[in-house]
Amino acid sequence: MNGKQTRFVTPETAVQAVRSGDWVDYGFGAGFPELLDRALAARKGQVRDVKIRGGLVIRPRIEVVESDPEQESFSYYSWHIGDYERKLQTRGLVRFLPVMLRSLPTLYRERYIRCDVAFVPVSRPDADGCCGLGISNYAWRTILESARTVIFEINERYPRLQGVDGSHRVRLSEADYVVEGEHEPLPERTYREPGETDAAIARRVVELIPDEAVLSLGVGGVPYTVAQMLARSDRRDLGCHTGTISDPFLELYQAGKLTNARKELDAGRSAWNLAMGSQRLYDWLDAEPERFHPGDLDYIHSVERISRLSNVISINGGVQLDLMGQENAESAGARQLSGIGGQMDFLEGAYRSRGGKGFICIHSSRLDKEGRRRSNIVAAIPSGSTVSAPRTMIQYVATEYGVVCLSGKTLRERAEAMASIAHPDFREELARSAAENFR
Repeated sequence: MNGKQTRFVTPETAVQAVRSGDWVDYGFGAGFPELLDRALAARKGQVRDVKIRGGLVIRPRIEVVESDPEQESFSYYSWHIGDYERKLQTRGLVRFLPVMLRSLPTLYRERYIRCDVAFVPVSRPDADGCCGLGISNYAWRTILESARTVIFEINERYPRLQGVDGSHRVRLSEADYVVEGEHEPLPERTYREPGETDAAIARRVVELIPDEAVLSLGVGGVPYTVAQMLARSDRRDLGCHTGTISDPFLELYQAGKLTNARKELDAGRSAWNLAMGSQRLYDWLDAEPERFHPGDLDYIHSVERISRLSNVISINGGVQLDLMGQENAESAGARQLSGIGGQMDFLEGAYRSRGGKGFICIHSSRLDKEGRRRSNIVAAIPSGSTVSAPRTMIQYVATEYGVVCLSGKTLRERAEAMASIAHPDFREELARSAAENFR
């Protein structure tokens, strides 16, 4: 930062700090600097080659992208393709940056990448001039220390929690400029009612979750259904240490299941990096801040820290798995669908946790555009597709037809196990491939 006294200015004044050739960080997830984004978009034609980084954006519009489809002034880079960014991608307006989230702070600290200007969304300040990081702790602390210019955008709608020992706190004095104004309602991520396949997978996984489990739930139908079933179960004293806290955890809390009472770390508190869900979720964070430890990527995604917790249960989805257990979690051929995010972090953490289990949950098959059934368990990950997690990191795989543990199995045993939980239409073909390739 440039050391100037913090100044409250208009968004239009603040974005004058952005120069041609700069890298500008927008953050990650549901937190988004909408006033600064709009003001920067208005500078189209005044600057060139400004590169914006973000990821997993769930609001319906990024103004710098929409206002400049020719990319004369701005280009947009994403760490993790969200639903809206996927639509931009089909128009050639997103450039994907592969990253394992636990390694992202190192990229900034060691100057593999740079941030010239940070647009940091924060909550309303308290009487001491301290703000919370709202719904996206991300790696903001690390980014603030490396940026040339820091601009805070106060969002009056954010939850005001500041975290354990200030883990979610920034001071107005840390910013070069501060902007404020009226914001749109916070973006919400909703869940559809689970289908029969999601419910069948979830039932099998829930059977393997013990009392006092510490949950890391990905965002999707199966994790949500698992949480609903746990809320109605006889499980006791469940905990939360997760990349993204979402409505499933709120449901567990309301059912009296989420107490965090038995965690070796952060006892009594749910630990998370991002918040993404309904307004009810955001209201919960605001009303009961003492129940949470919002931490940065270095804290939440640390494999060493996760592994110090007992009975860590990591539940994530995938796109495809092959007979060896290699997982494609993020692409259809060369087309990027999402990103690896923190999946590897929590898979490894669960593997190393005493009593821990890492689950990849996947529908055994899908229907293509022509209505033909395709297997999501394949003989080999197709050429061009991503191998998101290696076979050595996959512990449990669940489909609607069963759950298999791949740990300690030979290639032949893995292949036979994977074929056994495939859709019946493909089992014979997959078993034949296993016999031919893994002797």
